[in-house]
Amino acid sequence: MRLEQLQTFLAIADTGSFQAAARRCGVTQSTVSRQIRALEDDLGLPLYHRTAQAKLTVGGERLLPRARRICQEWQQAISDIGDLVAGKQPELCVAGIHSVCSHLLPPIITQFCQRYPDVQLRLTALGSDRSLKVLRDGLVDIAVVMHNPLLTSNQEMVVTPLYEEPVEVLMSAAHPLSQYSVIPWAALADYPQVVFKDGYGMQRLVQAQFNEVDGELKVALELNTLDAFRGVVRQGNLVALLPQSALAESRRDTALAVRKTAQPELTRKVVMVTTQDRLQLPPVRHFCEMVKDLASASFKALDDLPMLLAG
Repeated sequence: MRLEQLQTFLAIADTGSFQAAARRCGVTQSTVSRQIRALEDDLGLPLYHRTAQAKLTVGGERLLPRARRICQEWQQAISDIGDLVAGKQPELCVAGIHSVCSHLLPPIITQFCQRYPDVQLRLTALGSDRSLKVLRDGLVDIAVVMHNPLLTSNQEMVVTPLYEEPVEVLMSAAHPLSQYSVIPWAALADYPQVVFKDGYGMQRLVQAQFNEVDGELKVALELNTLDAFRGVVRQGNLVALLPQSALAESRRDTALAVRKTAQPELTRKVVMVTTQDRLQLPPVRHFCEMVKDLASASFKALDDLPMLLAG
């Protein structure tokens, strides 16, 4: 059974004759007859009485409402796909790490909403692992995350590098480590640390760095918001390793201190991830282009002020 056979069947029902159906469909009457015979052969019973006026048989009456629904669904599917191709998708969902959602994406959101006023933009701040999971599950269209090749190796994934930035040490201004301008890793290992919760790429990155320098990461507390990091570190002896872009407000707080680490320098890479099929949709493609362009332009223009960018 083919769709054009059902369409021909409906044309006969609507016009009352094979000849009129042929004119409507733009084919010969013999083609109409051939399609109906093939459909009847597939179904195993006649659909029309061959009289002066084509009249539905019992089988034809039973098929008619279902054939209409099938053809209507097909037309709706064509319309929906056409809307996607034309950029008329109902919403665009983005997941990203907190600093990206706080700093990099807001100006892009404004531009995007002006360009696509009929597309509802949904932005959710999540850890890198969770962002990639909801992307793989089809719940979001784009994820802006820390680079993790193990989670983006699928050939359907499109990974666009955005920027790389150093990780620095946040502490109380009165902390003993504040005496250093550059903190040795051995000295850093002497103090308990606040880290991001499991599922955030920063925790793995920090742990891997301590393993590389043969040091012990003394985890005292796990958090997932920058405000919480600042509040906890401000109170006492705890320190935190955070990306430079997340420390803008901390640098302006006289109760806090930010210091670089000694070599080997720890950096994190931020990438944008989507899928091959989503990248064919105009809103997704344009949003990705805006993110890439803004990240590139911002880091080139603000080499001395990377903390103003999202990461």
